[in-house]
Amino acid sequence: MLEPALPPLSEWENFYVITGSSAAALTGLMFVVVALRTDAKLEEAESGVRAFGSPNVVHFCAVLLLASILSIPSQTTWSLALCVSATGIAGLVLSGWVLLQARRQHIYEPVLSDWIWHVVLPLVAYAALVGAAVALYHRPAPALDLVAAVSLLLLFIGIHNAWDSAVWIAARRV
Repeated sequence: MLEPALPPLSEWENFYVITGSSAAALTGLMFVVVALRTDAKLEEAESGVRAFGSPNVVHFCAVLLLASILSIPSQTTWSLALCVSATGIAGLVLSGWVLLQARRQHIYEPVLSDWIWHVVLPLVAYAALVGAAVALYHRPAPALDLVAAVSLLLLFIGIHNAWDSAVWIAARRV
């Protein structure tokens, strides 16, 4: 059985250069947020930062990884589906870990928007990646659109959550 032909991935080159570069730059900015935390007297906040701060770097790295995967020359449908599904599955595992960390920490009481931005939206994004990987065999063009939409969603989730973390840390520095 022949593999379905992928639309030319080169059509996505500019999109992934922009999103990948943005994700890399924002990952660097997360180090600034961490540096803010190290100056603060927040030893007891470690579990909160682990639950609500660290996953942002992973979301940015997932966007960078997707940009890299879709920029690999000679990508086949099978190899692309494997890479995208592995990224999605790893993200689903991370989302479960975030849920556990958020429930275990006691420094901050999450509100509804925290659950949505830190757990629900990432779960939806990473599940959509797994779905896109499956769809690559049947409808490659829409599947690539879905991967792009997930990349943007993860980028915006990371931006929102990094901002929340930075504001929370800054407010605690007294």
